[in-house]
Amino acid sequence: MKGRISSEYGEILVDSDVIATYTGSVAVSCFGIVGMAAYSMKDGLVHLLRRDSLKYGINVRIDNNRISLTIHCIVAYGVSILTVYENLSEAVRYKVEQFTGLNVDRVDVVVEGIRVIDE
Repeated sequence: MKGRISSEYGEILVDSDVIATYTGSVAVSCFGIVGMAAYSMKDGLVHLLRRDSLKYGINVRIDNNRISLTIHCIVAYGVSILTVYENLSEAVRYKVEQFTGLNVDRVDVVVEGIRVIDE
């Protein structure tokens, strides 16, 4: 489904893939997030996604121009998951609303795994 923004010049349609890609780029820049995750039905494992595949870790639903996001991510070992969630949901909500002009109703975070960060 696509988000619709009407203006005096016409109508803008925003595809859910665009929102997913933008959300993924915002998410990986947040504290405590190692990357986006995708579950493989073939082998039952969770895979860390490369930078160019971030949209596959995001589920976007648009109903009545209101966005609901589910973010599948991998968190850094030793950080508070609650703190990561609060930071991630606030940053994603703010930046996606500014980017699209649509309201974000819900941001769900699914932690698919943890990873030790090499320093």
